[in-house]
Amino acid sequence: MTTRALHERAERLRADGIPFVHARVVLAERPTSAKPGDEALVLEDGSIEGFVGGQCAEATVRAQGLAAMASGDTVLLRISPSPEPAQSGKVVVHNPCLSGGTLEIFMEPVLPAPMVRVIGHSPIANALATVGAALGYQVEPWSLAEMRSTDAVVVASHGFDEEKSLVDALDAGIPYVGLVASPKRGRAVIDSLDVDDALKALVHTPAGLDIGARTPEEVALSIFAQIIEERSAPHRIRSLPLLTEPTSVTAIDPICKMSVAAAPTSIHVDVDGIRYYFCCPGCKDTFLVDPTSHIGA
Repeated sequence: MTTRALHERAERLRADGIPFVHARVVLAERPTSAKPGDEALVLEDGSIEGFVGGQCAEATVRAQGLAAMASGDTVLLRISPSPEPAQSGKVVVHNPCLSGGTLEIFMEPVLPAPMVRVIGHSPIANALATVGAALGYQVEPWSLAEMRSTDAVVVASHGFDEEKSLVDALDAGIPYVGLVASPKRGRAVIDSLDVDDALKALVHTPAGLDIGARTPEEVALSIFAQIIEERSAPHRIRSLPLLTEPTSVTAIDPICKMSVAAAPTSIHVDVDGIRYYFCCPGCKDTFLVDPTSHIGA
């Protein structure tokens, strides 16, 4: 894939709201197959488009790329053929399969803007769209069919279809669910929901932080402040429109002991109902010669 084609692919992914990680080689100490400026995209299923190194380096980039996509943090990845001490500002990975050189790769997650869906046509609902746009959020009307790509749901319909909308949002596992209502009415609505108490406790009502908000715009600002607070918490769950099962789990190559992504696109083989992952076909072939001698070694 040419550099131009890769950049065009990245722009299409960005326009379609599909998350990916852009990886660029910034240092290559010989002997390496990659050179500074080489680029690749790590997609949400673990597949890689472009080139930032050979098979073993690619396995490390896949694992670290998926981790960066999950965290949303940029990473300066250093892949070394020999163990190195930790370095400030870098993720240092020992890759015993590397052909002898060292790579440093800057990895930048490109994530879709957070999606907030609003139920209602009240002044506060309208203000949420205005304030959200200024913050760079996507604010769209309620759509049950699009819940997988939604980060927050705010019910601001003042009594219309509140209960069903809240239950649907809770059942869908939306990270933030808010109800615009007075404390007394909000509590009554929550108590009436046909869900268990643990789910009821997840609803924020009155929605928003207590900042003394009075106008619709101020209330909208307080709600977005609470959404931001929830997304920044250590326990947050980032909502991504994943096309496959989560792939940020890693496995250990039973041959070279390298950490690799346990992703559908990683090299793998099933033996006696157990899946084993590898950094390259060579490790897989070695394993298949006599699997029992490597299992649990």
